[in-house]
Order: sequence, then C-alpha cells, then structure tokens
Amino acid sequence: MRKIDAHQHFWIFDPVRDSWINDEMLVIKRDFLPADLLPVLKQNGIDGCVAVQASQSEEETRFLLALAAESPEVKGVVGWVDLKANDLDKRLQDYKQYDKLKGFRHILQSEPDKQYMLQSQFQKGIARLQKHGYTYDILIYPEHLPYAVQLAGGFPDQQFVVDHLAKPHIKDQKISDWQKDIQALAKHQNVHCKISGMLTEAKWNSWKTEDFTSYLDVVFNAFGINRVMFGSDWPVCLLAGGYEGTMQVMNNYCAKLSATEQVLFWGDNATSFYNL
Repeated sequence: MRKIDAHQHFWIFDPVRDSWINDEMLVIKRDFLPADLLPVLKQNGIDGCVAVQASQSEEETRFLLALAAESPEVKGVVGWVDLKANDLDKRLQDYKQYDKLKGFRHILQSEPDKQYMLQSQFQKGIARLQKHGYTYDILIYPEHLPYAVQLAGGFPDQQFVVDHLAKPHIKDQKISDWQKDIQALAKHQNVHCKISGMLTEAKWNSWKTEDFTSYLDVVFNAFGINRVMFGSDWPVCLLAGGYEGTMQVMNNYCAKLSATEQVLFWGDNATSFYNL
C-alpha cells in the first residue's frame, strides 16, 4: 500500500511573514525543510507527500518547487498565484514547466470578506485554473461553508479539496451546523476532503481519540471513501500531538475500513486527485 501525506508545509521562519505563529506556538517557530520531514515520513511508513503553501506569494510557490525538485519524496506542490491577476493565463502557462505543481490555494479563512470566494474576479481565476487543469484547495472555517457550496456548484468541472474538514469546532464538540453544511458541500461530486489538521482544532494537550470519531463519521459518510484523503498538516500538528498523534487517531479510525478502502484513503485518492 502506497501511503501519501496530502498536506504538509515547509518554511524558513520569518517573524514578519509568519506572524500567525504566536508565542503559544514556540515548537513551530523555526525552519522546517525536507530534511526535517523525511525521517518522520519514514518512521510512519509514508512514501511521499504534497507540500502546500503557507504564505501568499509566488516566491513561496517557487520556494516549494525548488525543494520538490531536490526531494523525490515531495510528489506534488500546491502553490499560490494571484487568481485576480490580469495576466493569470500567462502565469499559469509559465507554471506548466513544473511537473510537480499540481494546484493552488488562497488563505480564504483570513480574508475580511467572508464571501471573498464569490467575488467575480476571484471566480474568473477559478475558471482559468479549470482550463489549465490545476486543482484548488479550499482553506476555510465552518462559517464559510455555505459560500464554498456556491463556489463548488458554480464550477462543476473544477476539482476542489477542502482542507482540514473546514476546521470544525472539535474543542467545543460543536457539530450540528458544520455537519449540515459539510453534507451540502459533499453533494458536489467535484469536491474532496482532506482528513487533516484535526488535532489542532481539539484541546491541544488533552484530546482523546474518541473526540474525533463523530466528525470523521460525518466526513466519511458524506464524501464517501473515494473522496477522502490523509494529510498530517505537519509541522503545525506538532502543536497538538505531532505526527504520531495524528497517525494514532487515523489508524484507530481506519481499523474498521476494508483493505481496499484503506488503500484509497491512505494513498490512492491523493494520487488520483493531484495526479502524482
């Protein structure tokens, strides 16, 4: 079984650019590069990974592509591009020279306008991604889900994946509104879901494996086994149990899946979605 980590990050820490990393997060207030990740992947039986942008610049995209070019374990990159740029077509065409560039992401969760993804210029950019064959990662909070439903419905041929289950309120065990909205989003067959980033949405130092079960049930039932994929959110996961804690939660949950379903979840779905 080929295992793929569909969501992790690299950075050379910059206190201004990375100001979201506050003093509660000292464990990740440093550089993280492939040399730091590869032993962790090996230790956990993971064969490859997808590096996802953490800052919004094309410099970041080039940084990740350069790391991927030197690291065979980095199978794909999700970069950033200005989807509102007038010369977006040219930029996307230029990126075609990089085989490992698979898709793009914008940090929608941080936009003051909660409906940013519905702005006409942004949607024109999504249409260009579709034309050039790139995927799009949706990074949002639960309150953005109704807008994501509209986005997905407007572009039925665009391949989308929701990062981190749309960050449900696991710490407070709130589920009903998120469940209703995630089920509505999952009705769009072009939308997939990353089972990632859960530990940091729970109580960092005192979560229990069972805290995640009801959320996992919702996502697996809503999206089905062909549209869910594993992601660690390393190194952010170091805040709340690390790679080992993430694997503990998912190995426990996946024990009830069939061998075929496990192959899909752990690697084949990500390989297919990102064309790795």
